[in-house]
Amino acid sequence: MSTFEKVVVIDGKGHLLGRLASIIAKQALNGQKVVVVRCEALNVSGEFFRNKLKYHAYLNKRCIVNPTRGAFHFRAPSRILYKAIRGMVPHKTARGAAALDRIKLFEGVPAPYDRVKRMVIPDALRVLRLKPGRKYTTIGRISHEVGWKYQDVVAKLEEKRKAKSAAYYQRKTALAAIQKKAVESKADALKDVNASIAALGN
Repeated sequence: MSTFEKVVVIDGKGHLLGRLASIIAKQALNGQKVVVVRCEALNVSGEFFRNKLKYHAYLNKRCIVNPTRGAFHFRAPSRILYKAIRGMVPHKTARGAAALDRIKLFEGVPAPYDRVKRMVIPDALRVLRLKPGRKYTTIGRISHEVGWKYQDVVAKLEEKRKAKSAAYYQRKTALAAIQKKAVESKADALKDVNASIAALGN
């Protein structure tokens, strides 16, 4: 992610939350627009029960005089990632606020981004950064346990999207095979034409 793209779309599945957040924060501060999809499939190191206890300890942190003043405990996976990024950005300055405006985070893969090439960040991938055999937890599961209500809805929409995507890929490969066959069948007829074109330097 060293060069600027118009928008970078990242597939969050299998990335470690903190590592991904730090890279996104840096890129956003440098002016890059970033979109993260499938936030529910992000990972954190450590077993599920330990991470659940950590989240419940975080839920205890509130204003005892008037809890509506904060702290605000985000339950959705995208908001958990957002809060991690916000902690790495000077969000009370104009520069930091502008950086946060460049970031979009989603559970699942919503409409405009299901047809866009999605990227991974090797520096934040669990399989590359976490020692094999270490325990890890999926953010979606923690969120579901502490009050996120949309795990089933997102899972159903993801199934639909994957079925649609598989059908599209099947059509695409079939069309490519037909095209290749057509080119091969006319190769002899076009041999002279191709030779004359090649002679002209094309």
